[in-house]
Amino acid sequence: MSLKNVRLEVMQFLEKDVEALIKKYLIPIEQIWQPTDFLPNSESDSFFEEVKEIRELSKELPYDFWVVLVGDMITEEALPTYESWLMEVEGVDQVDSKNAWSKWVKHWTGEENRHGDVLNKYLYLSGRVNMREIEKTTQYLISDGFDIGTDRDPYKNFVYTSFQELATYISHNRVAKLAKKNGNKQLGKMCQIISGDEMRHHNAYSEFVERIFKVDPSQMMMAFHDMMKQKITMPAHFLRESGGKISTAFEEFSNTAQRIGVYTSKDYVDILQKLINRWEIDKITNLNDEAEKARDYLMALPNRMYRLADRIKIPENSYQFKWVEPAIAK
Repeated sequence: MSLKNVRLEVMQFLEKDVEALIKKYLIPIEQIWQPTDFLPNSESDSFFEEVKEIRELSKELPYDFWVVLVGDMITEEALPTYESWLMEVEGVDQVDSKNAWSKWVKHWTGEENRHGDVLNKYLYLSGRVNMREIEKTTQYLISDGFDIGTDRDPYKNFVYTSFQELATYISHNRVAKLAKKNGNKQLGKMCQIISGDEMRHHNAYSEFVERIFKVDPSQMMMAFHDMMKQKITMPAHFLRESGGKISTAFEEFSNTAQRIGVYTSKDYVDILQKLINRWEIDKITNLNDEAEKARDYLMALPNRMYRLADRIKIPENSYQFKWVEPAIAK
């Protein structure tokens, strides 16, 4: 049987548990928070006063902070790309209304969609960013699409989402702390609750991988190995500003995130180590020879990567993005 057929068989075997996992990890629409819970009520007489407060508090936040918040928002707004990619994974059938994996993807997408909504509206109200430039970057990111190196392989896709959801948790959580430190408690609370969603989703995708390890350990190990060997491509890797080809925008955005400690190269390695620990890679049994070699590679990888991370030097000066004008950002 081909690897593709084995993966499809495993996904069909695990599908019986997905409904229970939806109840465990996703929150019903009537119960979960919505963007308006954190934004001024446009129907209220106090709306303009609340907007004025947002604009005043926003003046206390520095340039690099706005760059990172914008980059995070754009990443969240590119959700149509992520849903269409996950719908193509082996075992996910969007035509079959009874397919539980398809139901998971749609419900997960609905939860994630709120993140871009609330951040977009906040940025618009803040008066500190160039929304038209941000909107063009978002449209470029969606229309350009991206290749994360997973193809339609569910094993690789679940490694990717396990990693990426934890990365977004770290980023949103640290932005929340920076906002609170600068006196913006409401923005801090907003980013913190977004990070809570990301952690919940990380735990879900990590459990998917754990379940696959139990039924197909060698191929799951190979998928983990392959994803880490080629490195995880961040969703915003193809960020570009208006005016031309894919540029150095992602690199400069990453430098900014590192400079203010929101997401660093060491965080990347920390996530890898957390996944190795969570999935108990050192204890997996019934591996073939190739998978044993893959395990050895994975176990040694964090130390190698920590050494490389220590050598990375981040530019001290901020790159000038079109998203944020220095004259209007402290």
